[in-house]
Amino acid sequence: MPTRISGQRVLAIVLAGGRGSRLSPLTDERAKPAVPFLGTYRLIDFTLSNLVNSGVQDVWVIEQYLPHGLNDHLSGGRPWDLDRTRGGLVVLPPFASPEKEDGEFAQGNAHALAQHTHLIREFAPDVVLVLSADHVYRLDYAQVIRAHVERGAAVTMVTTEVDRGEAGRFGNVQADASGRVTVFAYKPDTPLGRTVTAEVFAYDTRALLRTLTEVQRAARKQGRELGDYGEELLPALVKGGNAWAFPLRGYWRDVGTVEAYFAAHRDFLDGRGFPLHDDRWPFVTASTTRPPTEVRPGAAVSGALLCGGAVIAGEVTRSVVAPNAVVERGAVVRDSILQPGAVVRAGAVVTRAIVDHGATVGAKASVGRARGKLTVIGAGATVQPGAVIGPGLHVPRRRTVKAGQEDRVARPPSEDEQG
Repeated sequence: MPTRISGQRVLAIVLAGGRGSRLSPLTDERAKPAVPFLGTYRLIDFTLSNLVNSGVQDVWVIEQYLPHGLNDHLSGGRPWDLDRTRGGLVVLPPFASPEKEDGEFAQGNAHALAQHTHLIREFAPDVVLVLSADHVYRLDYAQVIRAHVERGAAVTMVTTEVDRGEAGRFGNVQADASGRVTVFAYKPDTPLGRTVTAEVFAYDTRALLRTLTEVQRAARKQGRELGDYGEELLPALVKGGNAWAFPLRGYWRDVGTVEAYFAAHRDFLDGRGFPLHDDRWPFVTASTTRPPTEVRPGAAVSGALLCGGAVIAGEVTRSVVAPNAVVERGAVVRDSILQPGAVVRAGAVVTRAIVDHGATVGAKASVGRARGKLTVIGAGATVQPGAVIGPGLHVPRRRTVKAGQEDRVARPPSEDEQG
């Protein structure tokens, strides 16, 4: 049976197709929603877990960039009990059509919605819940939908508070005392304040389809396609006077940059995140059976999160060690993230760094520094024994860094990667 909340048929659309260039090199071999988080989870797990915990069971995932690994993780929706005969999880990959026989990639999230309007009409929901797949938070979407229905809103924007200096990266929102959105600005040069969209939107289906058609027609008259929904879709709905804000009370973090991704791990290590062990609101992932974590004699572990299959023989402080990662005897890992299968050899020191999956830091090598920008070692890369990778440098995936030749491979991130 279809999902119904407050008597309304609800369809959730999870946008999981973005390139995620600001998370490079972590996204050079995987889609951003499939990037590991806290070792155990993938970023999309938080959105999917919030959905099933909220009672939403009709879920479409729109994909584009590197979908194969993401599809493998989604497993047809089985980990979240979304593998249903009717409804459940539906994956929507890029496609060709009679109008676009060569296929077409979405130019932004509004364009992605516009590409699927015919399917939305066929499904005929009353409310379309549109979500991003790369934010870390806990939220009962049923509360958002109830508020949306009670107000008869065209769109309800879930909002959160961020530092004013960060607000320019998001859609900025101003609302009156009743919650009606009066001003919306998409990624403004001068932020309106600290209130921004949390990339959770409940749309009245008729208002969504009508407005998408209008803004798409206007864009095509100018010889272009739609981009992101903050550019034209949301401003049009706000101008119509029936857009409302729903404040999210609690932790929310956009992890769209490497620094933000690292900071989110710090939040959970320091106890500022939400509980992950609440049986009433479980966060579920596609799990693989792994042996227990092995902490060998002489190892020293403090303030760390260790995942199954990890082997710790050295020192780990205030760090996340993902499944099957190895810290050899005499190695030191401080304020860092070791992704699945990463290896830190004997005598190596890793400080304030991310070592991506399958990468190796050789014996007596040095990666990062306690002060300075984050250092990232890409997936499958090798830092050879004795090499020194300074703060703020990125090593691309599958590359090898030799001692004395570090500057040939390790470089500062590009402007696109920094956002």
